[in-house]
Amino acid sequence: MKMYLISDNIDTQIGMRLAGIEGCVAHSPEHIEAEIKKAVSNPEIGILILTEKAGAAVKDYLNNLKLTLHTPLIIEIPDRHGSRDIADSINSLVQESIGLKL
Repeated sequence: MKMYLISDNIDTQIGMRLAGIEGCVAHSPEHIEAEIKKAVSNPEIGILILTEKAGAAVKDYLNNLKLTLHTPLIIEIPDRHGSRDIADSINSLVQESIGLKL
């Protein structure tokens, strides 16, 4: 099972490549969506990683995939320009998922 990165900047892609994770850089929503389609159609990819900016560009499409696909696992990560507070992000995900406020 492989991991694949779709990033909005070259720095994150290079860092992940040094860790052995292949990926691509995409800037426009159309290009990001095309790369996601290519990744989810590859049965070898078990985890699809997107930077938060790339994920935000195709948020509705990504949410639909998360609800309908069993594989790959789709996760969003902050990059060097990341603005999300991780604790707030986890709290909001738990609240949205099961309705509990932590």
